[in-house]
Amino acid sequence: MEPSTLDAIIAAHVGRKGALLPMLHDIQKTFGCIDAAAEKVVALALNLSRAEVHGVVSFYHDFHEKTDPRPVVELCRAEACKARGVEKLVPAAEAAAGERVNLKEVYCLGLCSMGPSARIGGQIYAGLDEAELVRLVSMA
Repeated sequence: MEPSTLDAIIAAHVGRKGALLPMLHDIQKTFGCIDAAAEKVVALALNLSRAEVHGVVSFYHDFHEKTDPRPVVELCRAEACKARGVEKLVPAAEAAAGERVNLKEVYCLGLCSMGPSARIGGQIYAGLDEAELVRLVSMA
């Protein structure tokens, strides 16, 4: 992690109420992870123990301690998408992803009436069938 970039992220949040989560989200987005060194810097900046910061990092699924270079395909597995058949698509998506793509389950992408849905690189795709989902995973 680039120390000056990390310092800039921290400086943007220090002094704000509830700074920890927005700070961690920005660190995760910028560096792809929140490692032990970043946890220590965040803890010092917010006058928290490293254990408190690590507890938050390890609790939330969006935060990772190591980078994962694989592309991410987030597949909605919430009730509305389940009702629209997402579970039938999962085996084909897993097969297409293999070890090359990080197929991640998420709960609600906000297109409940148009599911099954997936998000790839910030773009949301809805009304997916097996062939389209496999195509998207293969292209990720």
